[in-house]
Amino acid sequence: MALQKRRLGPSRIHHRRSAWARRAGKKPLVQDCSNCGSPRMPHRVCGACGFYGGEVVVEVKAADADE
Repeated sequence: MALQKRRLGPSRIHHRRSAWARRAGKKPLVQDCSNCGSPRMPHRVCGACGFYGGEVVVEVKAADADE
């Protein structure tokens, strides 16, 4: 069985992994937030309301009209 002679660095591993994902042609999925309905990536906190997994995880600052 073949073994590698030297360890691969993280940069090389990440570059190969991202190139593989680009060739696969799969686009990231977008789902609607269950709380506010804005589009968000799956398994990520909603950027609009900070909601994830049935509870508010991140406090989102509301945009003020004065600023």
